[in-house]
Amino acid sequence: MKPAIVFPMNDRSGVTFDHLRSFAGDLAGLFERAYVCITPAVRLEQAEAVAWLEAEPLFHAFTLPDELPVGALFREFYKLAADDAPASQVLHLCFADRLAFTLLSEHRPAFFADVRALDPDRTPLIFQRSRAAWDTHPENYRQIENMVTRTGEFLFGNRLDYAWCHLALKAADLQKCLSLVTRNDLAMVAEIILPLREKCRSQEVDWLAWEDPFILDVDQAELKAARENSAAETRKRLSYAIPMLQLLEAASRNGHQ
Repeated sequence: MKPAIVFPMNDRSGVTFDHLRSFAGDLAGLFERAYVCITPAVRLEQAEAVAWLEAEPLFHAFTLPDELPVGALFREFYKLAADDAPASQVLHLCFADRLAFTLLSEHRPAFFADVRALDPDRTPLIFQRSRAAWDTHPENYRQIENMVTRTGEFLFGNRLDYAWCHLALKAADLQKCLSLVTRNDLAMVAEIILPLREKCRSQEVDWLAWEDPFILDVDQAELKAARENSAAETRKRLSYAIPMLQLLEAASRNGHQ
């Protein structure tokens, strides 16, 4: 059985939809199905793009309410995908903008190879950013998210990216994890990992390089410098990193089954 891929499409600008059209055929060669979620605002503002997506046999689209906070939206979307997929099917949870960058850049062959080589018995697996991938990101991104990774390593003895960008796991494992998720913010992605942490594996990849310059079509060095010097951007990273640290600390005290 081929795996399925799962990603939200909260793109009111249409840019990611434009990219998706160009690599949808590639996804069909790798994955049995692509689960996506669409908010009512996106359905209204990108009606033609949504109609194209829903006409493609590969895609299975769920419409979720606009008013849901990001963590609640992800939780409901992931639950719908996990309930629909066969229990033993591997689901690749990822993000549309990173996927677009990976498949439309020099990283495409490596992504194809890693997805095809993945043994379902080696899941759950976090594809983690390599040193080369992190070098492309702003330094405040790296330092703040690595603080969460290092804290988890100190507490639990294994090095996992709790602020993951790409997670592969069986539908049955995702169902079990979601039953324990309570947070409505982005820290919920760390909650998914906590019950898996003892059996979760990791693989560092270069193809998780920083996607924003490609998506925004701007100079990478200029954008990187601007983000590194932005207090608002640093606060944005802290807004999910601090709750993640609290989740890790609580799990280390109370145990996490």
